[in-house]
Amino acid sequence: MITIRELQKFYLQGESEIRVLNGIDLHVESGETLAVVGPSGSGKTTLLSILAGLEQPSKGVVSVDGRDLTIMSEAALGEFRGRSLGIVFQQFHLLPNLNALENVSLPLDIQGVRNAEQRAVEALRSVGLEQRMAHLPSELSGGECQRVAIARALVVQPRVLLADEPSGNLDVQTGTQVMDLLFDLVIKNGTTLVLVTHNREHALRCQRQIELKGGRLVAS
Repeated sequence: MITIRELQKFYLQGESEIRVLNGIDLHVESGETLAVVGPSGSGKTTLLSILAGLEQPSKGVVSVDGRDLTIMSEAALGEFRGRSLGIVFQQFHLLPNLNALENVSLPLDIQGVRNAEQRAVEALRSVGLEQRMAHLPSELSGGECQRVAIARALVVQPRVLLADEPSGNLDVQTGTQVMDLLFDLVIKNGTTLVLVTHNREHALRCQRQIELKGGRLVAS
Protein backbone atom coordinates (compact mmCIF):
# COMPACT_ATOMS: atom_id res chain seq x y z
CA MET A 1 0.00 0.00 0.00
CA ILE A 2 2.74 2.49 1.02
CA THR A 3 6.41 2.01 0.15
CA ILE A 4 9.15 4.53 0.91
CA ARG A 5 12.77 3.99 -0.13
CA GLU A 6 15.76 6.16 0.74
CA LEU A 7 13.53 9.16 1.38
CA GLN A 8 15.37 12.43 1.95
CA LYS A 9 14.09 15.95 2.41
CA PHE A 10 16.41 18.93 2.80
CA TYR A 11 16.28 22.66 2.32
CA LEU A 12 18.99 25.12 1.39
CA GLN A 13 19.31 28.07 3.74
CA GLY A 14 22.00 30.29 2.30
CA GLU A 15 24.99 28.00 1.98
CA SER A 16 23.72 25.64 4.65
CA GLU A 17 21.73 22.45 4.04
CA ILE A 18 18.95 21.75 6.54
CA ARG A 19 18.09 18.04 6.56
CA VAL A 20 14.56 17.19 7.72
CA LEU A 21 14.36 13.55 6.60
CA ASN A 22 17.49 11.50 6.09
CA GLY A 23 17.21 8.10 4.43
CA ILE A 24 13.78 6.75 5.48
CA ASP A 25 12.79 3.23 4.41
CA LEU A 26 9.25 2.14 5.28
CA HIS A 27 6.50 -0.21 4.10
CA VAL A 28 2.87 -0.10 5.26
CA GLU A 29 0.51 -2.93 4.37
CA SER A 30 -3.03 -2.39 3.10
CA GLY A 31 -5.40 -1.99 6.05
CA GLU A 32 -2.57 -1.52 8.54
CA THR A 33 -2.69 1.18 11.22
CA LEU A 34 0.67 2.86 11.81
CA ALA A 35 1.61 5.53 14.37
CA VAL A 36 4.51 7.90 13.74
CA VAL A 37 5.91 9.33 16.97
CA GLY A 38 8.91 11.42 17.89
CA PRO A 39 9.88 14.82 19.32
CA SER A 40 8.93 18.12 17.71
CA GLY A 41 11.11 18.84 14.70
CA SER A 42 11.86 15.18 14.03
CA GLY A 43 10.22 15.25 10.58
CA LYS A 44 6.83 13.65 11.33
CA THR A 45 4.64 16.26 9.67
CA THR A 46 7.03 16.56 6.72
CA LEU A 47 6.77 12.80 6.20
CA LEU A 48 2.98 13.02 6.23
CA SER A 49 3.01 15.96 3.81
CA ILE A 50 5.17 13.96 1.39
CA LEU A 51 2.81 10.97 1.66
CA ALA A 52 -0.05 13.33 0.84
CA GLY A 53 1.78 14.69 -2.19
CA LEU A 54 1.74 18.18 -0.66
CA GLU A 55 5.54 18.28 -0.63
CA GLN A 56 8.05 16.65 -2.95
CA PRO A 57 11.01 14.73 -1.51
CA SER A 58 14.54 15.85 -2.32
CA LYS A 59 15.50 12.24 -3.06
CA GLY A 60 13.95 8.80 -2.86
CA VAL A 61 10.84 6.92 -3.94
CA VAL A 62 7.36 7.35 -2.44
CA SER A 63 4.68 4.93 -3.65
CA VAL A 64 1.10 5.10 -2.33
CA ASP A 65 -1.57 2.68 -3.54
CA GLY A 66 0.66 1.66 -6.43
CA ARG A 67 1.37 5.22 -7.62
CA ASP A 68 4.83 6.79 -7.52
CA LEU A 69 4.11 10.27 -6.19
CA THR A 70 7.55 11.56 -7.12
CA ILE A 71 6.87 11.43 -10.87
CA MET A 72 3.27 12.69 -10.89
CA SER A 73 2.27 16.15 -12.12
CA GLU A 74 0.53 18.61 -9.78
CA ALA A 75 -2.76 17.97 -11.59
CA ALA A 76 -2.37 14.21 -11.24
CA LEU A 77 -1.44 14.57 -7.56
CA GLY A 78 -4.53 16.67 -6.93
CA GLU A 79 -6.77 14.10 -8.56
CA PHE A 80 -5.05 11.28 -6.67
CA ARG A 81 -5.52 13.05 -3.33
CA GLY A 82 -9.19 13.64 -4.09
CA ARG A 83 -9.91 10.00 -4.91
CA SER A 84 -7.50 7.89 -2.85
CA LEU A 85 -6.42 9.88 0.21
CA GLY A 86 -8.20 11.25 3.24
CA ILE A 87 -6.37 13.84 5.32
CA VAL A 88 -7.26 15.00 8.85
CA PHE A 89 -5.38 18.02 10.20
CA GLN A 90 -4.92 19.24 13.75
CA GLN A 91 -6.37 22.63 12.76
CA PHE A 92 -9.54 21.15 11.12
CA HIS A 93 -9.21 23.37 7.98
CA LEU A 94 -12.97 23.65 7.48
CA LEU A 95 -14.22 26.40 5.19
CA PRO A 96 -15.86 28.95 7.55
CA ASN A 97 -18.57 30.06 5.12
CA LEU A 98 -19.81 26.50 4.47
CA ASN A 99 -21.96 24.52 6.88
CA ALA A 100 -21.03 21.01 8.03
CA LEU A 101 -22.89 19.29 5.19
CA GLU A 102 -21.36 21.56 2.55
CA ASN A 103 -17.85 21.07 3.97
CA VAL A 104 -18.21 17.30 3.83
CA SER A 105 -19.77 17.19 0.36
CA LEU A 106 -17.16 19.57 -1.12
CA PRO A 107 -14.56 16.93 -2.16
CA LEU A 108 -17.31 14.92 -3.85
CA ASP A 109 -18.70 18.03 -5.54
CA ILE A 110 -15.23 18.76 -6.95
CA GLN A 111 -15.14 15.25 -8.42
CA GLY A 112 -18.62 15.67 -9.90
CA VAL A 113 -20.14 12.83 -7.87
CA ARG A 114 -23.90 12.84 -8.49
CA ASN A 115 -25.01 11.63 -5.05
CA ALA A 116 -22.54 13.88 -3.18
CA GLU A 117 -25.09 15.28 -0.73
CA GLN A 118 -26.50 11.86 0.15
CA ARG A 119 -23.02 10.48 0.83
CA ALA A 120 -22.16 13.55 2.90
CA VAL A 121 -25.29 13.08 4.99
CA GLU A 122 -24.35 9.43 5.60
CA ALA A 123 -20.80 10.43 6.55
CA LEU A 124 -22.04 12.99 9.07
CA ARG A 125 -24.42 10.42 10.52
CA SER A 126 -21.49 8.04 10.95
CA VAL A 127 -19.76 10.61 13.19
CA GLY A 128 -22.94 11.42 15.13
CA LEU A 129 -23.60 14.87 13.67
CA GLU A 130 -26.90 14.33 11.89
CA GLN A 131 -28.44 17.12 14.00
CA ARG A 132 -25.65 19.62 13.22
CA MET A 133 -25.46 19.46 9.44
CA ALA A 134 -26.70 23.02 8.86
CA HIS A 135 -24.30 24.59 11.37
CA LEU A 136 -21.27 26.65 10.37
CA PRO A 137 -17.86 25.75 11.89
CA SER A 138 -18.14 28.82 14.17
CA GLU A 139 -21.31 27.31 15.62
CA LEU A 140 -19.67 23.96 16.41
CA SER A 141 -17.39 22.91 19.25
CA GLY A 142 -13.80 21.89 18.62
CA GLY A 143 -14.71 18.22 18.92
CA GLU A 144 -17.61 18.63 16.50
CA CYS A 145 -15.36 20.44 14.00
CA GLN A 146 -12.88 17.57 14.13
CA ARG A 147 -15.68 15.07 13.59
CA VAL A 148 -16.76 17.06 10.52
CA ALA A 149 -13.15 16.94 9.32
CA ILE A 150 -13.07 13.16 9.80
CA ALA A 151 -16.35 12.80 7.88
CA ARG A 152 -14.93 14.96 5.07
CA ALA A 153 -11.78 12.84 4.92
CA LEU A 154 -13.68 9.54 4.81
CA VAL A 155 -16.58 10.53 2.55
CA VAL A 156 -14.47 9.85 -0.55
CA GLN A 157 -13.92 6.30 0.75
CA PRO A 158 -10.12 6.67 0.63
CA ARG A 159 -7.71 3.76 0.56
CA VAL A 160 -5.38 5.67 2.90
CA LEU A 161 -6.14 8.05 5.77
CA LEU A 162 -3.39 10.43 6.92
CA ALA A 163 -3.99 12.05 10.31
CA ASP A 164 -1.75 14.76 11.77
CA GLU A 165 -2.33 15.17 15.53
CA PRO A 166 -6.14 14.99 15.11
CA SER A 167 -6.72 15.35 18.87
CA GLY A 168 -3.99 17.94 19.45
CA ASN A 169 -6.34 20.93 19.77
CA LEU A 170 -8.90 19.13 21.94
CA ASP A 171 -9.22 18.56 25.67
CA VAL A 172 -8.36 15.07 26.90
CA GLN A 173 -11.95 13.76 27.11
CA THR A 174 -13.02 15.16 23.74
CA GLY A 175 -9.75 14.04 22.14
CA THR A 176 -10.28 10.50 23.38
CA GLN A 177 -13.83 10.47 22.01
CA VAL A 178 -12.65 11.72 18.62
CA MET A 179 -9.88 9.12 18.48
CA ASP A 180 -12.32 6.35 19.48
CA LEU A 181 -14.49 7.40 16.55
CA LEU A 182 -11.54 7.61 14.17
CA PHE A 183 -10.29 4.11 14.99
CA ASP A 184 -13.81 2.65 14.85
CA LEU A 185 -14.34 4.04 11.34
CA VAL A 186 -10.90 3.01 10.12
CA ILE A 187 -11.39 -0.56 11.32
CA LYS A 188 -14.94 -0.72 9.95
CA ASN A 189 -13.84 0.48 6.50
CA GLY A 190 -10.53 -1.40 6.36
CA THR A 191 -8.71 1.88 5.73
CA THR A 192 -4.93 2.13 5.91
CA LEU A 193 -4.09 4.68 8.63
CA VAL A 194 -0.90 6.67 9.16
CA LEU A 195 -1.26 8.65 12.39
CA VAL A 196 1.19 11.31 13.53
CA THR A 197 0.84 11.85 17.25
CA HIS A 198 2.64 12.89 20.42
CA ASN A 199 0.16 10.87 22.47
CA ARG A 200 1.64 7.46 23.33
CA GLU A 201 -1.74 6.03 24.31
CA HIS A 202 -3.18 6.86 20.89
CA ALA A 203 -0.04 5.51 19.22
CA LEU A 204 -0.34 2.18 21.02
CA ARG A 205 -3.83 1.72 19.60
CA CYS A 206 -2.20 1.33 16.18
CA GLN A 207 -0.94 -2.07 15.08
CA ARG A 208 2.57 -0.71 14.69
CA GLN A 209 4.57 2.27 15.91
CA ILE A 210 7.67 3.89 14.42
CA GLU A 211 9.77 6.69 15.86
CA LEU A 212 11.50 9.49 14.04
CA LYS A 213 14.38 11.35 15.62
CA GLY A 214 16.51 13.87 13.82
CA GLY A 215 14.94 12.88 10.51
CA ARG A 216 15.87 9.22 10.92
CA LEU A 217 13.83 6.14 11.68
CA VAL A 218 15.18 5.00 15.04
CA ALA A 219 12.65 2.33 16.05
CA SER A 220 9.93 0.21 14.52
